[in-house]
Amino acid sequence: MDTKIEELKAILQPILDEHDFFLVDLEFVHERGDWYLRVYADKPGGINIEDCALISEEYGEKLDELDPISPAYYLEVSSPGAERPLKNDESLQDSIGEYINVSLYQKLDGEKSYEGTLLELTDDQITLEIKVKNLKKKVEISRDKIAKIRMAIEF
Repeated sequence: MDTKIEELKAILQPILDEHDFFLVDLEFVHERGDWYLRVYADKPGGINIEDCALISEEYGEKLDELDPISPAYYLEVSSPGAERPLKNDESLQDSIGEYINVSLYQKLDGEKSYEGTLLELTDDQITLEIKVKNLKKKVEISRDKIAKIRMAIEF
């Protein structure tokens, strides 16, 4: 499936480049008996419904022309949302200084998830600044312990 995803991304990328959009995520999933090709795109300043419609129209035409997917599917194009997932090093690097949520495979210091400001990213770990009561504390989390990272909204 990874090679299919890479092929679908390669078809999409020129369309995104032409309009100064960037790909946040692309997934091809089977849910409730149907297949869905989901594109999450963004641009500086944020993507709107007209942008999503433009991508959907142009990408849909290209997919119809090339026919790279054999089962019938629904194409969905949307913004990644305020709490979008951070799935690669590039999106993590771009998020340094931002408020994020980190979910872990197992508890670390009694916690299975952390929210805080991403301070640093290395090949082996991330460093967050979290608030414990009214104090700020740095937490270093080994990347092999991380199940999922997403943007978060600070209250």
